[in-house]
Amino acid sequence: MTPGNGTSYPTIARMPKKTLKSIVPSPARMQRIKSLRVLGNWIYATNLWHINRYSASMAFFVGLFVAFMPIPGQMILAALLAVLFSCNLPLSVGLVWITNPVTMPAIFYMAYKVGAMLIDVPVKDVEFELSFYWLTHSLLAIWKPFLLGCLVSGLFFGSLGYFVLSMLWRWRVAHHWHQRKRRRAARELNDPG
Repeated sequence: MTPGNGTSYPTIARMPKKTLKSIVPSPARMQRIKSLRVLGNWIYATNLWHINRYSASMAFFVGLFVAFMPIPGQMILAALLAVLFSCNLPLSVGLVWITNPVTMPAIFYMAYKVGAMLIDVPVKDVEFELSFYWLTHSLLAIWKPFLLGCLVSGLFFGSLGYFVLSMLWRWRVAHHWHQRKRRRAARELNDPG
């Protein structure tokens, strides 16, 4: 990194905002996608694409919370909640993929065990699978602890994601501020006039 006076500073690491901006598509890029025009202009609202501490942290809450919901259309729900809470839409939608066909059985079994522990019922040996037969037969036997566990796990991991990202963001900004302050002080010592 080089400031205006030609001095070269070592590049430490990219700020979370810069890293996230490199991953998330810009509103201008989204406006070039013709299929999104059907949704109207609200999809291009800057608050849905802006990356700051609140929008990224809240997107982590929304995405992680919805990832634990055992429903079809998680991405649609995450998008609606992102609009409702004015947080980053791509992050919210992308994070629901934490529960995917590979991770879903383990995550939902853990949620079921949490729910069973909370309402104090014995844990049954259940194999989670994505099939109509499983939904109509196995889910009926465990639906109360399963849904409670999904809700509690979603709230817990969503809140954890929110607070961890928020604290990392604050720490990173403070760290860069202190480094800039030290560099400025060093420059003033080296160039007193």
